[in-house]
Amino acid sequence: MNITRRTFTAALSLTGFAAALGLSPWQLVSQANAQTAAEINQAGELGDMAMGSKDAPVTIIEYASMTCPHCASFTKDVFPQIKTNYIDTGKVRFIFREFPLDQVALAASALARCVAKDDAPKYFAIIDILFKQQNDLASDALGTINRVGKQAGFSEQMIKDCVQNDPKIQKGILDVREHAYSKLKVNSTPFFFVNGTVVKGDISFDAFEKLIKPLLKS
Repeated sequence: MNITRRTFTAALSLTGFAAALGLSPWQLVSQANAQTAAEINQAGELGDMAMGSKDAPVTIIEYASMTCPHCASFTKDVFPQIKTNYIDTGKVRFIFREFPLDQVALAASALARCVAKDDAPKYFAIIDILFKQQNDLASDALGTINRVGKQAGFSEQMIKDCVQNDPKIQKGILDVREHAYSKLKVNSTPFFFVNGTVVKGDISFDAFEKLIKPLLKS
């Protein structure tokens, strides 16, 4: 294997995140200090990865880390219902933004970006695979990223060039995380904005539905 741990040496300042991980109560909350719509809707240099109609009356923005178990649980158990009931019917636009909490999550997100380029369906397919193999990421990050990348048609050298040698990709991901942390007060994952209302943590489909339905009537 050519990729070494240097693959994951992009500068990740995790100061302040350790306290947030696992310590913030998972709960549905209203936005105490409302960020501006412009701040919430600001996409990073890499652009947003989204699905659903641009004209949908409801927009859900998720900030997630590829190594976050609650994020994987949302993707597996809740997101498919949201997609079927609301995204595919034109009622919700869903935006996924990377918020890596460690170096492995950064590398996995970089791989998804490199493989997909501007192809959102391909991007969502890759992150779905990575979330499903989250246990493998934890036990063998290098091997898992190599395997997923090769399944997507990348050579080992292409994977290495992506996750180690492409500063634009890593900087783009980290800039989005910094904006979310400093401007939007994102301090845990998964973290959602539903038309500007904050939703934090491992939330059920029913909880999302209670937020979405009134917005469709307004």
